[in-house]
Amino acid sequence: MNTIITSKEAILEKSREIILNKGISALSIRAVADACNVSIGSIYNYFDSKSDLLSSTIESVWCEIFHSSRDSMVFQDTLSCIQWLYECIEYGHKQYPVFFEFHSLGLIGNENSNENELMHQTWKHILEGLCAVLKHDPNIRPGAFHEKFTAENFSKLLFSLILSAILRQDYDPSVVLEMIRRTLY
Repeated sequence: MNTIITSKEAILEKSREIILNKGISALSIRAVADACNVSIGSIYNYFDSKSDLLSSTIESVWCEIFHSSRDSMVFQDTLSCIQWLYECIEYGHKQYPVFFEFHSLGLIGNENSNENELMHQTWKHILEGLCAVLKHDPNIRPGAFHEKFTAENFSKLLFSLILSAILRQDYDPSVVLEMIRRTLY
């Protein structure tokens, strides 16, 4: 075996490939070392444990799924943002089948899990992004939001619809987009 130390990025890339080809349960220090053609100790140079490797890999999958757009226009208005989110979800499902289900449902009740924390961080980031887009969307009619119907509340509603779409594997945002048009524009 080649004992040349590889980079953290290369390890994470091989880890994502393992998840893609064999599922998340196949991810192990040994499997990643074999895929990178390095010693097990080389993996431990970057990751303290399998849990650390798994957490970092899951984080890199979330980043790959939701940070694929270089087009800042998707964050200029709510409709573009929602369309982009659904496209990301569809990409994530195609690229990593059952990842969402495993990560969303498989970790429920696992309160001490780093993976669960990463999922909640990602969800919080998406929710905050939705709220920011809603607050700065120039197309939203004046007065659409008020004391009892805030951008924060509407972003939570939109986010719950997105989570529901993930679980149903429904990547058609047309109903959500129509609801936004009728409610805010």
